[in-house]
Amino acid sequence: MGRVLFQAHLLKKGKEKLMLRRRLLLSSGVTSPAAPELRRAFRSEASLEAIRSHTQPSKDTADSDGPAAHLALYNYPTFAGAYAALAAHLFHRRLHRRLLVLPFSSVHPFRAEDFESAGFQTCYLLDFIGPNNFALELSRFIPSVIAFDHRQSTLARIPRLGHCPSNLELNIDTTRSSAQATFGYFSKKLAGTKSDSVSWEYFIFQFIIWCRLSNKKVSFAQYICENLLEQEDEERVFNILKYIEDADLRQWKLPNAKEFQTALRDERAKLNCITNPLVFEQLLQLDVCNLLSRSKLLAHDRLEAAVKLIHKPFKIQLGRGSYGECLAIRADGNSKLSHEISLELSQRSAAAGLRPIGAVVFMQRGLLKVCLRTMDNTINTAEIAKAHGGGGRHSSSSFVLRMDEFNAWTSVNS
Repeated sequence: MGRVLFQAHLLKKGKEKLMLRRRLLLSSGVTSPAAPELRRAFRSEASLEAIRSHTQPSKDTADSDGPAAHLALYNYPTFAGAYAALAAHLFHRRLHRRLLVLPFSSVHPFRAEDFESAGFQTCYLLDFIGPNNFALELSRFIPSVIAFDHRQSTLARIPRLGHCPSNLELNIDTTRSSAQATFGYFSKKLAGTKSDSVSWEYFIFQFIIWCRLSNKKVSFAQYICENLLEQEDEERVFNILKYIEDADLRQWKLPNAKEFQTALRDERAKLNCITNPLVFEQLLQLDVCNLLSRSKLLAHDRLEAAVKLIHKPFKIQLGRGSYGECLAIRADGNSKLSHEISLELSQRSAAAGLRPIGAVVFMQRGLLKVCLRTMDNTINTAEIAKAHGGGGRHSSSSFVLRMDEFNAWTSVNS
């Protein structure tokens, strides 16, 4: 029988945080399900060839760990995964160690056996632990498998994984984003500490001593970044990591957090390091202020486009009149602007003496999707959505209806 080892580290950063690190031990190997049709960007022949060729050391490469290469798989397309991969990239570049970084997509996932004969010494799973028993299978032939994740759903999966070898280390910390945790991990290693033998308390102690000796007033998170980043990149990356963590933990405490996420979404297409070899340089250049400025311009442009699309809104009887009346519009082909259109409609609806709700309706898979929005804090649109099999929040919700049911809601055009 295998054993299960828990390590709890108590961190203090304004408040006490509990970081759960669990080393799991597996007794049997279960194969991963077959991957779907191959694509160039993920489990392609090019990717598989990169795995095979990367383990062959080049004459120009000096690896202080010996001939074996290291592997980092990051959750694609999450920003926590991409920035965690950036931390791994910076660490190995500083020490001139060979690292292969690949995006891991749940749509076209790698199989554990893809890496079996590659001879990797270490595998990092960044912002995920993989489907089914993926991490456990890797630990059968890779000497060290280290994973980082922050999701409660991942934490809930751990008891079902069973027993596994001690060379698998899962760092599940629901109080920190995977990006912050990974930066901290590699910063400790770069500072000359060993994550298996030196506690976070000692690393924090080093941080306190460093602050006193250097007379610098920085946060612990900034100290983590400074160990890996060049001075001109520190503040930019530190601020980006704060906003990523704010969203990943669903805190939404930072100013303009939603606007930041809106602008950040436009960068998502660049996160594939196979199709975009410059991704790490681009991540280093992302700036919170620039993204917020871009978000404001984008919001203005989208609002203008939404207003132009509102032609002849009509009244609908919500729930056949059970929830009053509001203005609605069909937006087939323009569903990406449904949020802006419905907010504008909610104001027009209130001005017309109707309920301050805007409804945007468009065809989706043979049914009509109805998106409700309101700017009135006293209105609960989710109540209407849940009554018709949908859901959402007070200010934003959606559901689907059959065409005949929606026709029963329609009244005379205004």
